[in-house]
Amino acid sequence: MKLNELLKNVEVLNIIGDAEVEIKGINIDSRRIEADHLFVAVPGTQTDGHRFINKAIEQGATAILCESLPTKRTPGVTYIAVESTEDWVGEVATQFYGDPSRQLKLVGVTGTNGKTTIATLLYNMFRKFGHKCGLLSTVCNYIEDEVIPADHTTPDPIELNRLLAQMVEAGCEYAFMECSSHAIAQKRIGGLRFTGGIFTNLTRDHLDYHGTFENYRDAKKAFFDGLDKDAFAIINADDKNGSVMMQNCKAQVKTYSTRTMADFKAKIIECHFEGMYLDINGKEVGVQFIGKFNVSNLLAVYGAAVMLGKNPDDILVILSTLKSVNGRLDPVRSPEGYTAIVDYAHTPDALENVLNAIHEVLDGNGKVITVCGAGGNRDKGKRPLMAQEAVKQSDRVIITSDNPRFEEPEDIINDMLAGLDQKQMKKVISIVDRREAIRTACMMAEKGDVILIAGKGHEDYQEIQGVKHHFDDKEVVREIFNV
Repeated sequence: MKLNELLKNVEVLNIIGDAEVEIKGINIDSRRIEADHLFVAVPGTQTDGHRFINKAIEQGATAILCESLPTKRTPGVTYIAVESTEDWVGEVATQFYGDPSRQLKLVGVTGTNGKTTIATLLYNMFRKFGHKCGLLSTVCNYIEDEVIPADHTTPDPIELNRLLAQMVEAGCEYAFMECSSHAIAQKRIGGLRFTGGIFTNLTRDHLDYHGTFENYRDAKKAFFDGLDKDAFAIINADDKNGSVMMQNCKAQVKTYSTRTMADFKAKIIECHFEGMYLDINGKEVGVQFIGKFNVSNLLAVYGAAVMLGKNPDDILVILSTLKSVNGRLDPVRSPEGYTAIVDYAHTPDALENVLNAIHEVLDGNGKVITVCGAGGNRDKGKRPLMAQEAVKQSDRVIITSDNPRFEEPEDIINDMLAGLDQKQMKKVISIVDRREAIRTACMMAEKGDVILIAGKGHEDYQEIQGVKHHFDDKEVVREIFNV
């Protein structure tokens, strides 16, 4: 593709060199640059891509998209200056890969909790409807049955468009993706056209990056501000921030709720560990999920499917066959008659929701033992809140290591314990080694009890000092149970 074709929608400040040079690939990572590629120098949070312009040229780049032109320029290389490469890289990627999001029905899911569950259930549902689909999620990316490992909740804009183009080539009609606050703020979804968007909820998370809750909220809001009038927006009316998401939204807005008047409404009729009976918009359905928060997730799925043109009765039939996402309220039963539940809950709100779901089923019969920690090099303010939430709804709590990253696990644990008073501390012990923490919880449990192992869910590693070591909570539990 000619460079000037790639740049046709870009507000260019200056071009030095041949604007009709042939471009065979684009990247923001200089290490991936090959001959006749365009290198986009993006000022990232960790390092500035402008530092690697010469490296990209050595690798074979024949064009550079940047914010500041180098004083020393290489002959034969075309330099394009724009005000913000972050703003335009998505547009360039969209052009290079043939505008794939306009050839799919693309639905984005954003919010603090529930993104993975909703996106994955929509992917599974529409495949059961007989459609070819793609999925972009925290757990894994899929192009139909092809598995593509996920490193980030939302890939960079070039990788994202490449994946969407592969979905189009594979004949996919629909794509469902999580849109993280980082991805929205960093314009990773720039240039994409969404058929619809879903807002789940908003609680404290990622303040290490956004700085304030308002910035975090506004990042989510920007997604809905960007939807066009032909799109739809499904908003959780039970979250007070739902009204904020709707303020400047041009899309057709629909709401869902378990508590108030809404376009899509549900209530729990019965609840067991095996699942629930629900009333959704006046019709009963049995589902293989537990917890009020999962009722909200299922409502979002139901609402999106309706907006995508599916018959409500057919939606309910398929909804009844869907199973929980890996690492989300994932139960393992012990031979001794107690249950371990592995869940990704890593925010105070998510922990509260999962513990509520467990208590809804236990109904006072059996103890709850919670194993949890907090991630290193992330929002420290939520650590004491996590410990408080665990203690509030558990009979015993074991604070342990999660992904300490570049922090000392003991320091993270102490930050969590700092949120507890003397009375609360009587329920709590701390064990740094996560495997031993899980083993100890199992030794404490008796028939009818539930152990919640929170924080890592689907993850099969622990990140310690920059190295990922294999560690899978569910695998560890099965070893201990010998099942």
